[in-house]
Amino acid sequence: MDYRLLGFFSGFPEGFPWDVANRLREELTELDSLVLIASETALHAKVDRYAAQWRGWFEEIELPFGAYHTIDDRIKPAHAVQLVQEASCVILMGGDPEQQMRFLRETGLDEAIRQTRAAILGLSAGAVNMAVRSLRIWDSQAPRAGLGLVDITVYPHFAPDDKETLATLLSTSGQLPICAMEDDSAIFVSGDRVSSMGDIHWIQRGEICPLWEGGLLLYL
Repeated sequence: MDYRLLGFFSGFPEGFPWDVANRLREELTELDSLVLIASETALHAKVDRYAAQWRGWFEEIELPFGAYHTIDDRIKPAHAVQLVQEASCVILMGGDPEQQMRFLRETGLDEAIRQTRAAILGLSAGAVNMAVRSLRIWDSQAPRAGLGLVDITVYPHFAPDDKETLATLLSTSGQLPICAMEDDSAIFVSGDRVSSMGDIHWIQRGEICPLWEGGLLLYL
């Protein structure tokens, strides 16, 4: 793929871990504009609260952007597309992945995201939607079309001791490999460089192992 930073995040209960922070400081050299795209776009108070949290996380690691913009249903689609086109970094926020994908398609933001050269970072639902084949196991075990940025299918907030979820993922993995991400983990794709941080599990054909004992590099 062409050079562009893509980041898949599960969740950060206490802000960016040090290794994720270091990678972001290394990669994010243009800090003109940060654009955050909501999932539950009508829940304005919730959107604003989490947007402020993201801003705080970046400022804590000394990555202050020149401008911050939040896109939800208060922003007209044409303006939203322009904000993405001009962004240095785009955040796909967490929440409901189905609502977020519908919003992206209805506003034309899906195509704007595919075309922009900005860094794209997705948290939870946002990370799910970045994939060629996204997975939402409690709606359906059938993969759905995501944004198609890279063929990495993630399941966020994974807890290895959750036997019900693990059984469902093992069953689903006959259709496609899954990166089951625990919180405080990340996958970065930058050109041909793929790297991971934190606890991530590779699930494929009914088997589970640590990510780098699996086939992610070969798979990409």
